[in-house]
Amino acid sequence: MQDGPRRPLRSAELARATDVSPDTLRHYERKGLLPKAVRSANGYREYPPEAQARVRLVRRAVALGFTLDELARIVKVRDQGGAPCREVRELAASKLALLENRVTELQAACERLRTVLERWDTLLDQTPAGKRAALLDALEGYIEPGAPSPMVPDSLQRHARSRRPR
Repeated sequence: MQDGPRRPLRSAELARATDVSPDTLRHYERKGLLPKAVRSANGYREYPPEAQARVRLVRRAVALGFTLDELARIVKVRDQGGAPCREVRELAASKLALLENRVTELQAACERLRTVLERWDTLLDQTPAGKRAALLDALEGYIEPGAPSPMVPDSLQRHARSRRPR
């Protein structure tokens, strides 16, 4: 399967062919994921034809959870003739472990919320119509004050915690 034209691709052509923006291409170039574009006689940025396959590779790997910095390190080794396959495998395995841990955390959060809802249903059943059931007050003893929300990804929670005054 051929990736398209075997001539240099202008930035806009490559961006269109790979469904990214020209800014993304420049970012990939700065990160070392793409070779530095050469300038045509009229000043257009041009990439080698194989850049199309590289952009697709990067996008697939990012969709799997790899960071651009990780990919830049891997691509550098590859471009220098190395075989970073074991590192790629290890990185993917660590990403799987993180996801599995997140699934476990989410399952615990679901169970906690399920328990709270059951408690609230009991309180609502015991509360006369038009009266307050004090559902949020009933969280006392069920949820620790300041506990991180399962609705917020861990990466954002750590960031928020590090900025909290002590």
